Amino acid sequence: MKISRTKFVILFLASAFAFQFISNSLLGPEVRLFPVNGEWFPGTGSQIAWKSIVAKILYPIKFVLIGPLSFLCKDPDPAPPVPVFAFALYWSAMALVLYYLLSKISTRKKI
Repeated sequence: MKISRTKFVILFLASAFAFQFISNSLLGPEVRLFPVNGEWFPGTGSQIAWKSIVAKILYPIKFVLIGPLSFLCKDPDPAPPVPVFAFALYWSAMALVLYYLLSKISTRKKI
């Protein structure tokens, strides 16, 4: 790959946080990065048709991005930086694995 590992991880983190913010803002009742009420998959039970359809399309992506760490915000008043740091660490590990796999695929194509 022609992109450095550090730049790839930073781009992945920025994209993941932007995706989380935009999807929660569009589908949820309020504009937030992480939902307050613990509803990690907003819009799935919505009566508005477009919200329900978009939520069903985004559900697999959100499940991979936030599913394993959704237990962090079950606490009604968590410390503010804890979820952000935990998700950043999880998404960084995911980005490194993805970078490794993509670099292996690109080197196999050259052979």
